[in-house]
Amino acid sequence: MAQRLQVNPTRMELTRLKRKLATATRGHKLLKDKRDELMRQFLERVRENRRLRLQVEAGIRRANEQFMLARASMQDAALNTALLVPKQQIRLECAVENVMSVEVPTFTFHTRTPQESDMFPYGFAFTSGDLDDAIRSLNQVFPAMLQLAESEKSCQLMAAEIEKTRRRVNALEHVMIPQLLETIQYISMKLDENERSTQVRLMKVKDQMLQEAHGYDTR
Repeated sequence: MAQRLQVNPTRMELTRLKRKLATATRGHKLLKDKRDELMRQFLERVRENRRLRLQVEAGIRRANEQFMLARASMQDAALNTALLVPKQQIRLECAVENVMSVEVPTFTFHTRTPQESDMFPYGFAFTSGDLDDAIRSLNQVFPAMLQLAESEKSCQLMAAEIEKTRRRVNALEHVMIPQLLETIQYISMKLDENERSTQVRLMKVKDQMLQEAHGYDTR
């Protein structure tokens, strides 16, 4: 049984608690709907996150293998010199998207030049084709890496919001609303009891007045 609130059993208090109960009930329904929608979108992002992670891990593994082949076919000094001065630059932009009152990040990037060949910071005369493949693989997997970072951060933020919403729903469902119901029932019983007591007193007063006025016993 929920512990009732310590309030004065008056009609004004009863009206105030009924309004508060109506507000709490509406809030409970809205929070449950929010929690359910957040869970739906969270699960969708978790599935997308898994797909992106597999894609990124496969791309990075392929790039590492190609780098190992390039290192095996090139001298260390030549490989380090080829990668010493990058030719392309990337500008990363971050914005936010509101998802059920959760601000999740969105990432976009822009390259300094649109030419795809600018991702190679070296000439092709003294380098291995495996190095070209490794850089091309990293270039191809980079957008998915940004999407993965966006997805993982979104999942973290949404999981925290789901937990917060769940606690609020439980507090309303198991604490606040039962307390209000118990208190409203207590006040209603008290008011009914007071009304019956008042009615009994009025009847006794009426009997006494009739007895005094007419001189007979009404019992």
